[in-house]
Amino acid sequence: MSTAANEAAKSGSTEAAAEAARRRTFAVISHPDAGKSTLTEALALHAAAITSAGAVHGKGDRRGVTSDWMDMEQARGISITSAALRIDYRDTVLNLLDTPGHADFSEDTYRVLSAVDCAVMLLDSAKGLEPQTLKLFDVCRARKMPVITFVNKWDRPGREPLELMDEIEQRIGLRPTPLNWPVGIAGDFRGLLDLTGGGESAGAGFTRFRRAPGGAAKAEEEFVGAEQAAAEEGAAWSQAQEEVELLGEIGAVYDEKSFLAGESSPLLFGAALPNFGVGALLETLVRLAPAPAPKADTEGRERPVEAPFSGQVFKMQAGMDKAHRDRMAFVRISSGRFDRGMVLTHGATGRPFATKYTQAVFGSERSTIDTAFPGDVIALINAAALSVGDTLYDGPKVAYPPIPSFAPEHFAVARAVDAGRYKQFQRGIAQLDSEGVVQVLSSDVRGEQAPVLAAVGPLQFEVVSHRMAEEFRAPIELAHLDYSLARRTTPECAPTLHALSGAEVLKRRSDGELLMLVHNKWRLRVIEREHPDMVMEPLLAGGVDPGE
Repeated sequence: MSTAANEAAKSGSTEAAAEAARRRTFAVISHPDAGKSTLTEALALHAAAITSAGAVHGKGDRRGVTSDWMDMEQARGISITSAALRIDYRDTVLNLLDTPGHADFSEDTYRVLSAVDCAVMLLDSAKGLEPQTLKLFDVCRARKMPVITFVNKWDRPGREPLELMDEIEQRIGLRPTPLNWPVGIAGDFRGLLDLTGGGESAGAGFTRFRRAPGGAAKAEEEFVGAEQAAAEEGAAWSQAQEEVELLGEIGAVYDEKSFLAGESSPLLFGAALPNFGVGALLETLVRLAPAPAPKADTEGRERPVEAPFSGQVFKMQAGMDKAHRDRMAFVRISSGRFDRGMVLTHGATGRPFATKYTQAVFGSERSTIDTAFPGDVIALINAAALSVGDTLYDGPKVAYPPIPSFAPEHFAVARAVDAGRYKQFQRGIAQLDSEGVVQVLSSDVRGEQAPVLAAVGPLQFEVVSHRMAEEFRAPIELAHLDYSLARRTTPECAPTLHALSGAEVLKRRSDGELLMLVHNKWRLRVIEREHPDMVMEPLLAGGVDPGE
């Protein structure tokens, strides 16, 4: 390599490292209805990425949730697919990956968690830790991912803040370290004490919030000194002061090492809908969330962020642009600089992959992106050759570990309503399989015209039915199967297991794995006892398996 080429390579490496240090890539996880999409918009609003925020069924000048682009999402008021939003805030680039809150779409959320460096765990002030929150936190814990906790809806009646702290520590073993503290109980939100400067700053006063008309703009903020706070807030101010003193006594103080190790969690309070306390969360992400770090490949070797380009597909999505009906691959960049038009190597096939059409996605809005760096998420258009988990790279070969799947719990046979639309039926099922909307299973006995759809939750079947009818004009009918568990097996064991009552062996189209479907865990235990030499391995994903 010439001297000029060496200098160019060094310059590119330095640029990639510097740009990576500016990135914060995180996901928001929660139980349904905790306010996740609302918080996503509130963060974008505070970073001046949008001019007004709104609920799904907004009124007046309030818009629909920016990150919920699918018709079903806007109609139901829930997030069904994950969405990648890039927000430039001061000198920091925030890559916010909004995720489905509904338990039926856990698999999509798990794929997103494989692409981020930090998670914001959103809790409802009244409900605390809920089942879906616990399940997703288990995935974060398995990945040793740093977690920031935001207690939402403090403007509504809820539980005591110390009680919520105790629940977090007792139920998931994560030590909360408050960065601010509410003045006023849940439902009587007076404002927030800033604890980042220690006890002295906490006693100096607090920030009071005044909701903007309709809640569509940033809330007005007013700092109230201690003397004025004592006179105006009375018992609420005194109680907050006493609780802050108690926090100091029990040592609930932020510690960077334990936070990055996934052992403690910075804790903040607020209310996303009226935009109370959202600015503090934004500042916390900039200040505390980790920047992209070297990623280990399948051999355990770490590829530095300044190495030549590499990235991994973590999500496939079609139908985002109804006018073009294209197929989009979301790629998390792990190393190097990306330039639109560069020709990469597709790790799965070794073939070149051109990147002429590359975009940044903000909900349903798109913009062409010319350059990107580690931590960024890019959307490659017309990426029919790519699948979830695929590695793309430039320069030295690299392969990143595959992204595991959740074990399905619901199964149904799909058939085309109109036999004359069978080609469209085949194409639609294959596309939804490649996107990971459902897992598609097949066997010689059932035939290609009657694939078995495997899902984490039944709402996934509704999404499949909706998209098959609307996008592919191939309506389907579903016949649900009486299975609730899946286990991985081998070609040698398949004939024996397939012949058993209450069991069936099918092949997963995406990777060729053989899965044994079983009616329930009791039937599985009988089979395991009677056939101890048969291979029946759990399908684990981040330590989450419904059959355990």
